[in-house]
Amino acid sequence: MDFAFSEEQELLRREVRKFLEGQTPLPEVRKAANSPEGYSKQVWKQLGELGFLGLTMPSEYGGAGLGFVDLVVLLEETGRILLPSPLISSVLAAATVRDTGSQQQCKRWLPSLVDASRIGTLAVYETPDQPSADGITLRGTPEGDGFVLSGEKRFVGDAARADLFVVAFRSGDAPDALSLAVVERDAAGVSTERASAFDATKQSGTLRLEGVRVAADALLGAPGNARPAIERALDRAAAAVTAEAIGAMEGILDITVEFAKQRVQFGQPIGHYQGVKHPLADGYVDIECLKSLLYYAAWALDASPEKAPLAVAEAKAFASEAFPRLGVTGIQLHGGVGFTEEYDIQLYLKRSKWYRQECGDEDYYADRIATLGGY
Repeated sequence: MDFAFSEEQELLRREVRKFLEGQTPLPEVRKAANSPEGYSKQVWKQLGELGFLGLTMPSEYGGAGLGFVDLVVLLEETGRILLPSPLISSVLAAATVRDTGSQQQCKRWLPSLVDASRIGTLAVYETPDQPSADGITLRGTPEGDGFVLSGEKRFVGDAARADLFVVAFRSGDAPDALSLAVVERDAAGVSTERASAFDATKQSGTLRLEGVRVAADALLGAPGNARPAIERALDRAAAAVTAEAIGAMEGILDITVEFAKQRVQFGQPIGHYQGVKHPLADGYVDIECLKSLLYYAAWALDASPEKAPLAVAEAKAFASEAFPRLGVTGIQLHGGVGFTEEYDIQLYLKRSKWYRQECGDEDYYADRIATLGGY
């Protein structure tokens, strides 16, 4: 069995890297992240025109009909350059609509998410310590064939710039009475607040719903039966941010290795010393181990869904420790200058700190591994 990427996937990687290096080198990343929008609208439009936003969407909605492994290829490259964009948020929202929506709903929302004319996001979390379906407390009050939503969702990726939200809520008293609905930004009672960010390349915020009416045609699937879809969406989210983490870790390694070749101390490059070489080698080993874990999880999300939750948990738990550790290593090997704004390595440390808690930290996923693995 061949576990290597196909020729087409490697071609996709080369094209994505060429595009990102040409359009969004790190100086442009800084500029876009610190702009009022928080990302480049021009680059976002190009991502849609090049078909990157629709990699996993069916062709009838403007997508390429590829799998999650192909999306991993794209996300590794956006992670390597720390691309500030609503890419993951919008792709995850589109995937959830594709999984649970009717054909009419897919025709209504997916084409605009694929061509970048609209931005979508998931609105699931309400508390930071329970990033799961069990933590959903927002209740929907029945009204006719639909519901009325009042409450808020926190930690919503790209909340301030999203055009539509895939919202998870409780539609009954039973523990599993969970539902999903699409709420559009211009609906009455919808407002958002952008949260301050330690990592400027990643934005989130709070979605507030004040008497928002959700009609029957905005409900995704049968009311009260959304737990499997929500759990699948959360697994996809963890896998997606981990794919970007791999790219960012490789970015740390590339930058630090180059610095170690150029920085001279005691008459020779610091890369000559074992105290520098060994931590970099450890980082390389961590990256390769993480790739094995994530690639299997990405395959399972499409080909073996029953194996995906445990595989995703293993990858996320490992990365939540390895990525911040490599981020600190990069700073340490740069010395004092690594903490300065002028050096790019500090951007990667910030991303590693953001990633650690995103979708749940290593403790959450260690518990999940124990539960799913039957330990």
